[in-house]
Amino acid sequence: MRTNTGLGDAAGKAVVDILNDVLADEFILYTKTLNYHWNVTGPQFHDLHEFFGKQYGALAEVLDEVAERARAVGGPAVGSASEFVKRARLKEHPGEIPAARAMVGNLLEDHGAVIRTLRKDLETVAKDHGDMGTSDFLTGLMERHEKMAWMLRAFLEGKGL
Repeated sequence: MRTNTGLGDAAGKAVVDILNDVLADEFILYTKTLNYHWNVTGPQFHDLHEFFGKQYGALAEVLDEVAERARAVGGPAVGSASEFVKRARLKEHPGEIPAARAMVGNLLEDHGAVIRTLRKDLETVAKDHGDMGTSDFLTGLMERHEKMAWMLRAFLEGKGL
């Protein structure tokens, strides 16, 4: 059934494409965070294992919300690993298991990249496609990533790692 939300077919497709790119980035970040949760070692193992666990749990919720937003706008949500890797603007680093401090730094860098991309995406969906709802959704998502980045930065600023 056709979705009639007032966006028009071309704008709706463009917004869904952006949301699927966001979904791919979120999946890469989720997977990296989960990998670090599984593979962290060192003196702060317990704290970082728990910390990464909370972050990948939050990212799992984000994945669902982004996919549901793509569906609400009228499109399909991509859902295969190969689609995620193909569409993602974040990059994977297969086979690498960095030291604990580098894990935190890598995640901080990726959250920063997601934040910068979301700033552009939310402006594009609002100005170019007139979708204020998705712009608002992406703003909220950006704020969640800003909070996660702040927590990662706080970890790096400590003396323990």
